[in-house]
Amino acid sequence: MEVRERIGSERGHTGRSSGGEADAGGRPNRRFYVPVAAKFVISVLFACAWVGGSFWLSLPWLRDLVRHVGVVPAIVVVTLLAYVPGLIVAFMAMSLLLDRQPPLKVANPTTAVTIVIAARNEEAGIAETIRYAARTDYDGPVTIVLADNGSTDATRKIARATALELDIELVVSREPKPGKANALNTALTLVNTPYVVTVDADTLLHHEALRRLVSRIESAPADTVAVAGAVLVRNSRSNYLARMQEWDYYLGIAAVKRMQGLYQSTLVAQGAFSLYRTEELRRVGGWPDAIGEDIVVTWRLMESGDRVLTEPTAVAFTDVPVTVKHFVRQRARWARGMIEGLRAVPPWRQARPLTRAIAGIDILIPLLDVGYALIWLPGLVLCLFGYPLIVSLWTLLVMPITVCVYGGLRRYQRRHVFGPLGLRVRQNRLGYLAFLLGYQALCSIASLIGYAQEIAGTRRRWK
Repeated sequence: MEVRERIGSERGHTGRSSGGEADAGGRPNRRFYVPVAAKFVISVLFACAWVGGSFWLSLPWLRDLVRHVGVVPAIVVVTLLAYVPGLIVAFMAMSLLLDRQPPLKVANPTTAVTIVIAARNEEAGIAETIRYAARTDYDGPVTIVLADNGSTDATRKIARATALELDIELVVSREPKPGKANALNTALTLVNTPYVVTVDADTLLHHEALRRLVSRIESAPADTVAVAGAVLVRNSRSNYLARMQEWDYYLGIAAVKRMQGLYQSTLVAQGAFSLYRTEELRRVGGWPDAIGEDIVVTWRLMESGDRVLTEPTAVAFTDVPVTVKHFVRQRARWARGMIEGLRAVPPWRQARPLTRAIAGIDILIPLLDVGYALIWLPGLVLCLFGYPLIVSLWTLLVMPITVCVYGGLRRYQRRHVFGPLGLRVRQNRLGYLAFLLGYQALCSIASLIGYAQEIAGTRRRWK
């Protein structure tokens, strides 16, 4: 069931022709080109060498564990705490060192775009979201669709009033059946532009975000079907939980997306802010009825061999959970969504070899969470009580390495993302310290809850 309403006047711009090449990060173009496949091989070799060195260094630890717990438990512990994390981190670190974001060949695109804002009872923030979407510097025609999912408050009324105030076109799509995927699919039937951009109702677009997102897809290979934007935290001043998440989005999530984008296999074109080719979305049947609908649809889009990229300078700001209860629910939902993606489109069904390899990393992620939550944390407690069997001062030396890695990521973000966009990094030192020391424990525990819920088949909850 849908009701279509148009409010306001037709919104559009007379486009400037795209000129020359513009590097979104302000970096000089490099003549020396290393193929993506070669970067992948280099990163794999570095990761294998790292694990080989870790194995040699861990032999005394391994022998000591064997004496206390036996061969198999000792191998499991060392593998989960050292070898698997080392393999993934080393691969990602070398990939990021080799990453050189291609320049934006189309600086000022003018292709018509539809922005779909999914909303359910979002009366408090929908007006601001629409205002930010309307103030974009994009030179092509932009239509805004409110994908209302059975709101019982004043969401639609406020959205209409905001559209009239701004004198923009607004299409209201109404889908009473619960589920974000249902609302998005109903809205998709109303889209008649080549590109569709999804934005969450609590997400604000930087005024250059839409232009940079479209520029990326129009500068990319022809078989690129989606581009994920960069999502950062806007409510980080709420409390220390939000402050920790600010660093996760700014460093951790951004780094993972850059690594995946390097291999043209971004595993999540997140619903909070991403661009898709409209016809490709329709080809795969739109968004699935899944708790991780954006994960599954991304994997389905890539299944036939197409690419999904990331544009680090296409920035949007979103609200994050400010209570532990809601944070755990969100991260458990993400974990369940990843498992749904692995089930719907296993890595070996991906047509591109690079996509198969990058998607295969997700099979290892639950092992990281098991190792951290069920082995590292108990081992740390034992160490504090004078039993350094699993975790010792030697293993705690990983902290300086972590600080160095995040320091490099901070420099990249400050120079190549925030600098070109005229943004400043907040002084959030206590949040950064809490992020380094305790954040991963909370994430891994929440993920384990999500895995357990998926295995048990419990009722899905979106909030």
